[in-house]
Amino acid sequence: MSTSIQAAWWVGGLVLGVLLGAGVPGFGSAAEWAVTPCLIVLLFLTFLELPFEAAARAFGNTRFLAIVVGLNFLIVPLVAAGLVTVVDLSQPLLLPVLVVLLSPCIDYVIVFTRAAGGAFEALLALTPVLMVAQLLFLPVGLWAVTGGELSSELPVGPLLEALLLFIVIPLVAAISVRAVSTRSVRCRRVVQASSSLMDPVMTLTLVVIAASVTPVIGDSITQLGTAALVFALFALVMSAVAWATSRAAKLEARLARAAVMSAVTRNSLVMLPIVRAASGDGIGPATMVTQTLVELLFLLLLVRVLPLLTPNTAASENR
Repeated sequence: MSTSIQAAWWVGGLVLGVLLGAGVPGFGSAAEWAVTPCLIVLLFLTFLELPFEAAARAFGNTRFLAIVVGLNFLIVPLVAAGLVTVVDLSQPLLLPVLVVLLSPCIDYVIVFTRAAGGAFEALLALTPVLMVAQLLFLPVGLWAVTGGELSSELPVGPLLEALLLFIVIPLVAAISVRAVSTRSVRCRRVVQASSSLMDPVMTLTLVVIAASVTPVIGDSITQLGTAALVFALFALVMSAVAWATSRAAKLEARLARAAVMSAVTRNSLVMLPIVRAASGDGIGPATMVTQTLVELLFLLLLVRVLPLLTPNTAASENR
């Protein structure tokens, strides 16, 4: 399926999800329950096509590792600090905004990187690094960005649960199915046909995510405009910074796209339980799901734009 048709399906999924979440009573709650299973299936299909040898090699690419870690844990805190300084956020918004901005995504960033023609296998290889790093860094980052105003001992449970549900389970399942497919013609045909399911499952995932967040945002819409502005500015700034950094480092095109996606995409779905535990069910969770919606719209744009900004002809010595 072409990128244009993919984008049309995905935008349609977002719009349908918003309409269902806003117009059908109870649909948002049901959709919230469906988000995790949809993400697991989506990542399973992604891992089923993953070139594992390339993933192993990607972990040894120290330049790519340094750029991704540097962008997420050096540049992102500086950008986040600048944004919350320039944009006047109310106190209840500050914690959820910073928690989500300081936490790099470890789940659907892989899917969007793949859609953009990026090195999604390289990001998968770095998932354990990003998980551990954000777990250790987040309390320090909150303290540093706010000058000691905010700091917290964050529970590790949600992060470990996300690693299990969104990475370990679908990855082990994909490896098992591929192993069986080497001995079974029928299973091999199923694996070959699975790629045709990627776009419908991605569209369904966008429907349930949008439907699940719409009622929460609707209850606090008047307070969330400022947060949405911060999230949009963050995505724009980090896209530009990550693209410029990747170009200066002469990263091969697929790795450059992966670096940009990692810098832009945040860990909102995983961090939502942490924010809910810290702030209750009010404006904190609504802020997190606002970030999810803003980010999804921006990622759909990046899927179209990144291949133009980092064409495959702009190769480097890393190829």
